Amino acid sequence: MSDKRRVMFVSAYTGLGGGESVQLNLMGAMDPDRYALHLVCPRDGQLPDAARERGVTVHTLPYRGITTWFVPAIWRRFPISRRIAALARLLGIHAIHSDYHSLPFAVAAAHANRIPVIWNAMGWWFPVKPWQRRFFRDEITQIIAITQAVRDRWLACAPIMPSERVRVIVPGVDPMHFHPDVDGSHVREKLNIGPDVPLVALIARFQHVKGHDVFQAMARHIHAQMPEARFVVAGENVFGVSKDETYKNDILTTAREDPVLRDCLTYLGFWEDARQVIAASDVIVCPSRFESLGMVHLESMAMGCPVVSMNNGGPAETVVDGLTGFLVPPEAPSILADRVLVLLRDPGLRAQMGQAGRAHVLANFTSAGYARQFSQLVESLI
Repeated sequence: MSDKRRVMFVSAYTGLGGGESVQLNLMGAMDPDRYALHLVCPRDGQLPDAARERGVTVHTLPYRGITTWFVPAIWRRFPISRRIAALARLLGIHAIHSDYHSLPFAVAAAHANRIPVIWNAMGWWFPVKPWQRRFFRDEITQIIAITQAVRDRWLACAPIMPSERVRVIVPGVDPMHFHPDVDGSHVREKLNIGPDVPLVALIARFQHVKGHDVFQAMARHIHAQMPEARFVVAGENVFGVSKDETYKNDILTTAREDPVLRDCLTYLGFWEDARQVIAASDVIVCPSRFESLGMVHLESMAMGCPVVSMNNGGPAETVVDGLTGFLVPPEAPSILADRVLVLLRDPGLRAQMGQAGRAHVLANFTSAGYARQFSQLVESLI
């Protein structure tokens, strides 16, 4: 067996959302001469396929992810815990990294092999139940929060947790992949618009928290003042959740039946290369009701595209208001529209903010920097 550090990532998700993009960026940036990476998923899908493209060895072990009501003493006894433990032992794994929905299985496997287990906390909406306190406080070797907002809010919901046990490591993007020279003409051809037509975009999966309805309300405000502007949305219900499908159908029905939106707003569905949507756009909008991080903010800034975002959660830590974009209060489509109009009417300001955004990402939010901090953590735990 090689002398590389062998790290196992365990994910109950197989689609590609923001959290999975964080994981892919990390795996893709870790030094292949130093680390051998393995991914365990319950089935094949977009995440395993993308991981393979990055040189990660993928293992499919069928299991169902946990809910927030899991009982550690019971769930750790599930057969999947033994299967992950046996695989980790066979591969000589040095550390396990887990998402929330795989935690009791990953923790049990790590304990069976006497290796550290890391939970990457992507959000603060996982409250610790009374019967889970010892599990989170004592059995997880290290908890990583992807932003200070996630750390602070999760600790407020879990007062039993010593604050020093939760460390912040903010993810990043590859600026060589997300760069200003990507060609977005294919998107504009799809929309049948020329290069001079103002274009505003939203890139998000269908989920109520993502604020597609806020984006539509914003589009109506902008259309009243700039009728030539067009709007585009890229994204799908990537996890196949039934309530998200209902939300999606409601949003699409509104867009189709509204006399303003049906002529100026296009829903692309899943667009394989989101960079093309960013490159085609003059402004990227994030109308989310909250974001734990907001990967599209980093991707857009890296590509030199200004961002207008709701100011709730992670975006306040990545977008510099007035420098790399604008931050506005949640649930305020008229204010969102005003900021977007400022940018649409001022090409010089868009260019200035775009340059500042890329410089900000290069200095603070690269995947290489994220991988370096994570690697240092792994070494310290091993």
